[in-house]
Amino acid sequence: MSVADELIEMFYAEILRYCLWHAPNRFLAEDAVQETFLKAIRYFDRYTHKGRWKQFLYQIAANTCIDMRRKNRYSDVPLEELAVDPAYSDTGFEDVREDMVLRQLVGGLPDDLQEIVLLRFGQDLTIREIAEVLHLPLRTVQSRLRSAVKKLKKDFEIGGLS
Repeated sequence: MSVADELIEMFYAEILRYCLWHAPNRFLAEDAVQETFLKAIRYFDRYTHKGRWKQFLYQIAANTCIDMRRKNRYSDVPLEELAVDPAYSDTGFEDVREDMVLRQLVGGLPDDLQEIVLLRFGQDLTIREIAEVLHLPLRTVQSRLRSAVKKLKKDFEIGGLS
């Protein structure tokens, strides 16, 4: 098995989960994942942050999803249409429905705050990893995350769900 195959095997489910946040359906998310790994392999020789493969992949996935959004304008899709095929048994596929609920909860946040919340709580990236993926200072990520959580808490309490 090549190094590329091993990395794809290690990160495919995680990157798919990320792309599901940004795609209107599973098919486009899978296309985005494939495009992400194709670009990662194509530009592997330009990869300079040795040991930070995960952040490198997330940067490519984020840009791929942005490009996909620009090309295919779409609206959010109901949770039922994002159901996971039961044939998938990887851990990355088991939590997709819960991830979509989180996506709906953060839907009222501005895009930049949504992305930080999804990367932190949906993808379990550290604040430092998020800063690297989004090319933001660490303190900016911290303050935006704090602001987003505060707003979500306020919205949650106003909605009578507390």
